[in-house]
Amino acid sequence: MSEQRFLQVVHGDPTPEEIAALVAVLTARAHAAAAPEPGRRRSAWSDTARRLRKPLPHGPGAWRTSSLP
Repeated sequence: MSEQRFLQVVHGDPTPEEIAALVAVLTARAHAAAAPEPGRRRSAWSDTARRLRKPLPHGPGAWRTSSLP
């Protein structure tokens, strides 16, 4: 299997920290490009609003319906 270079430094002498920062930026940018489109509908399983409790009914007889889904 032949090795192909992913990055090549053509000028200067970067430190390992500088190369790591560059790789982190490129990785974050690649993940942002692969994110779903804003107009795309999300799955109901990933909807965080599901975790919120709906308001309880109030008024006469509300105690009866407070335990119903």
